[in-house]
Amino acid sequence: MDDTRGRITKDGIRIYEDADFAGMREAGRIAAQILDDVGAMVKPGATTGQIEDFILAEIERHGVVSATVGYRGYQHASCISVNHVVCHGIPGAKIPGRSSDVLQEQDILNIDVTVIVDGWFGDNSRMYVAGTPKPFAERLIKVTHEALMRGIAAVKPGNTFGDIGHAIQSFVEANRMSVVRDFCGHGLGRVFHAPPNVLHYGRPGTGAVLEEGMIFTIEPMVNLGRPETKVLSDDWTAITRDKSLSAQYEHSVGVTATGCEIFTLSPGGKYFQF
Repeated sequence: MDDTRGRITKDGIRIYEDADFAGMREAGRIAAQILDDVGAMVKPGATTGQIEDFILAEIERHGVVSATVGYRGYQHASCISVNHVVCHGIPGAKIPGRSSDVLQEQDILNIDVTVIVDGWFGDNSRMYVAGTPKPFAERLIKVTHEALMRGIAAVKPGNTFGDIGHAIQSFVEANRMSVVRDFCGHGLGRVFHAPPNVLHYGRPGTGAVLEEGMIFTIEPMVNLGRPETKVLSDDWTAITRDKSLSAQYEHSVGVTATGCEIFTLSPGGKYFQF
């Protein structure tokens, strides 16, 4: 969908009006509600295909549209990334290294859902555990969520995108983990992907300056091992090269006069569903 609202900065970033934030709030609310509700499906013995079916049913129940079905040939309403899958895991496909899509005890997984509501895109992802997590996996998940929130805390007019990346990277590396460089956040609004690229690493004071009205995602991927990834032969599934565990959290946010608004807050506060 073409977006002609607001002005464009010299960096190619669209500036939305205050009234536009209402559309993002509704899209974000529904996307986050779906992630709240899908948590009950995540347990040993469940399949990623069953989780996808639940998400499809919820999208239909809410009367909204999946942003990912048909996007660049992708045919699913979610990405489900298990253990060492960094992102873009295909629901219903074999989990890398296994013969099926069945979840096992202590698996960790990211579920990513984007919906379109009246032309506005709500994009978010969250971590889940089948059963009880191993201590190091639980720590990875909590560090990743905290890294996201530290990145969001750096969002305010006058700061830069480098400030966001630095806040995330410095916290992750202080915890002896690594930030994935191969994937990033992105502009959002009435289009799915737009400038800017939101890097989850960087130097303070670098990059485009944040302005009120910018809307984008922040979605750090954090690995227990090294940051390198590779994409499998399906051209979607990205895994860690060293097979270390990976975690990700994602919010859609908008820059306000004094800071930022998170459009995809969990209605039930369900950020750690384990």
